This record gives sequence, C-alpha cells and structure tokens, in this order.
Amino acid sequence: MRNLFAFLFRYRGILVFGLLEVLSLYFLIRNSSYQRAAFFNSANAYAGQVLDVRTQIYDYFRLVEVNRTLVAENAALRQQLYPPVLSRRETDSVPVALDTLGRPRLVAAAAKPDSLLLGLRTLPARDVDYPLLPARVINQTLRRVDNYLTLNIGQREGVQTGMGVLSVNGVVGRVKVVSEHYATVTSLLHSKTSISAKIQRDGTFGSIKWLGDDPTHALLDYIPRQNKVVRGDTIVTSGYNAIFPEGILIGTVDSFVKEPDKNFWTVRVRLAVDFSNLTYVYVVKSRPKMERDTLEVKAGIKPEGEEQP
Repeated sequence: MRNLFAFLFRYRGILVFGLLEVLSLYFLIRNSSYQRAAFFNSANAYAGQVLDVRTQIYDYFRLVEVNRTLVAENAALRQQLYPPVLSRRETDSVPVALDTLGRPRLVAAAAKPDSLLLGLRTLPARDVDYPLLPARVINQTLRRVDNYLTLNIGQREGVQTGMGVLSVNGVVGRVKVVSEHYATVTSLLHSKTSISAKIQRDGTFGSIKWLGDDPTHALLDYIPRQNKVVRGDTIVTSGYNAIFPEGILIGTVDSFVKEPDKNFWTVRVRLAVDFSNLTYVYVVKSRPKMERDTLEVKAGIKPEGEEQP
C-alpha cells in the first residue's frame, strides 16, 4: 500500500494531466453533435475490426458447429427451390406421361426463381422490392436492456441506416449505425424496438415490444379484449412500416391474460429467433419504404425525420 501511494504521489502530475484530457474529450464529444457523430463512426469502424479478428479466432475453434448449422440451413433452403416429393399413394393416383417406348417420362417442374424461406415467408433472392444482403454476426449482446448486433458488412455492400435484418427463422432487428465495412443493428431485444405485427390466423394487428428480461419472449400489445387469442397463434410482421416484408415470422403466442384495468390482452410471445445462437442474417433493403416515407411526409402523416419502429 505504501508503494502504491508513493507511485501515485510521484506521478501525480501525469495522472492529473491524463484525467483532465479524458474529461475534456468527454465534454467535447457530449456538447458537439459533429464531434459526437465523428467519434461514434470512428469507434464503430475500429471496434468492428477488432471484433472481426476476434470472431475469426473464435470461429476456428467451432468450425464443426458452424458447418452443422450451415448444412441444416442449406437443407431448409433447398426445400424451397424444389417442389415437394409426393407420397407413394399420391404418386399412384397421378397420371404419368409415357415416352415413345412406353416408359414413364419425367416431367420437368415449372421453373421457379431462387428463393429463401425467412420465417414462413418465401422471398425471392432477387426480389426487386426487397433485395437481400447476406451478413455474418460478429458480435452481439443479450443481457442488457438495450441489445445490439454487429455485422461484417457496411456501406460498401449497400447497407444503410434503417434497413431491416432477418434470419432464416424470422425477424432480428434494424440497422442503427453503418460504417464502410460494418453495421450495428438494434436487436429485437431492445427497449425502444417496436415492430408492427399481426396474428396470422385472423389478421388482428398489434405491436411487438421486448419485456427487457427474457431473451426468448416478447410482449404483443394492443390486441383488443373482445378478440379471440389462442395459445400457439403465429405472429408475423404486418408490413405496415415497409421495413420488413409482410408475413415474416416473429414468434408464437405462449400465454395471455386479461388485465382488469386494461382494454387489451397481455400476450406473451415466444420469439422464433434464438438470439443466443445467431450466426448468419440477411439485411433487407426496402425500396418501397423511401417512396412511402416521402409520400407520408408530404401528406403530413409523419413528421419529417421521424423514425419508425
């Protein structure tokens, strides 16, 4: 302890100088919007590079698990590219064309564009309205009230602030900050994330918000008490805010109760995406959103610059 005090006393000038430098930088960034934006953009780029190296080292020691996940995902995607195989009974009842030698002839199925199944919704891989940008999750948080993900693609690949992010299982979040090679995503597990949703069974609209505690569940708000809710109901995106295509899976109803002082059900939804094992995602570049936002601003429906959930 005596040596510690002697060290602090000996270098007190340098330590005080360093402390004042840190405080001055803090007040500069806090009180200047330009400096704050420049700092966070630079920090995002450098942090992305460090996280990218860390992820490469981590991936080396879990190649078997990653390959197993890729095989399962490829199998699910291939099922969307080819027509389902008929059962033997169904095949026997279907007329089979014969060739000139009397042998069964294979009839080619109608050509189908490459597509991806993103949580109940099949999207063309080259959809002109919702182009998909594949990305790798290199960092994420789960135990905070406001959780984020970091992706290994950025402005160079066409990522912009406000784009939606999906996985094979459903909705993941929305792009928040973008640098040249990396992007930070506001996860669905974020206190300020709100996604327009609906019950697929009857089309009742609501809003998904995270409860802030359990990363596997969220709350479905604004479902009127007079509407019927069934455990196991599928919750999908409504398509109202044009960030996500309509019909993308969010989760399923796990439980619901009637609060005596509310006019809406309290619906607890089990999320379809397992955020603890999220590896690959797709960034959705919504082209209709720009035209729609411009129209709504001109019509006075939405104030200019307002962010949609």
